[in-house]
Amino acid sequence: MVKVENITYTYPHSSREILREVGFDLPAGECAAVLGNNGAGKSTLLKCIDRILPARGGRVTVEGADMSALSGRELAQKIAYVPQSARAADMTVFDAVLLGRRPYIRWDVGEEDRRIAGAILRQMGLSGYELRSVAELSGGEAQKVLLARALAQQPRLLLLDEPTSSLDLRSQHHVLQTVRDVAREQRLSVVTVLHDLNLAIRYCDKFLFLRDAEVYAYGGLEVMTPEIIEAVYGVHVHIIEHRGLPVIVPFPEVGQEEG
Repeated sequence: MVKVENITYTYPHSSREILREVGFDLPAGECAAVLGNNGAGKSTLLKCIDRILPARGGRVTVEGADMSALSGRELAQKIAYVPQSARAADMTVFDAVLLGRRPYIRWDVGEEDRRIAGAILRQMGLSGYELRSVAELSGGEAQKVLLARALAQQPRLLLLDEPTSSLDLRSQHHVLQTVRDVAREQRLSVVTVLHDLNLAIRYCDKFLFLRDAEVYAYGGLEVMTPEIIEAVYGVHVHIIEHRGLPVIVPFPEVGQEEG
């Protein structure tokens, strides 16, 4: 169980609150999508949870452990964070994924570390890439390597900041399906920033809507309603069902005509 309580963040030398007492609970094995317009504080929330940015107030606990009380190594065993983009490293894909094992390595890389890295590469569809340089990969391929490295950490909470932004359509669905499968198999909690509401509704269990620095709504499918989406995004939508799947259809021209 992950519990985020009253996270508040203000940029240095500024009085404007980016996040105001944001909180939510997420059971093990479930995925939560963080949703909202640009500038709503979605990425900032992930960075506060992972202590990259110092929250002005609030508390994060993972499996009952207070994250503020942990060392850097202990924190990395609990939380893994994948940013929107990162500078490509001039190292092999296998070595890049193996870096995810650093929080557990005392002296040298062991066979178990290599086995875990190899298994995750296969799971992510990166077999055959092991000896290629990360610097030579496409943006989408490099993003999959970053995700594989995070999974190699075997965290209890995985934070993903727009993990599908540089992926093609097939890879978007493959990556999110893989993340959801790993979450359920390993009882891992996942919090991911997404802009595509249809990807969110298809692959996530919970939905956290941010508006005006606060939680506007949080919950399961019961909060994924046209009324809430319109209030947060300012766009009229319909939610229909196609072959058993909910599909969100936007009608931005409706709001423009009414306005």
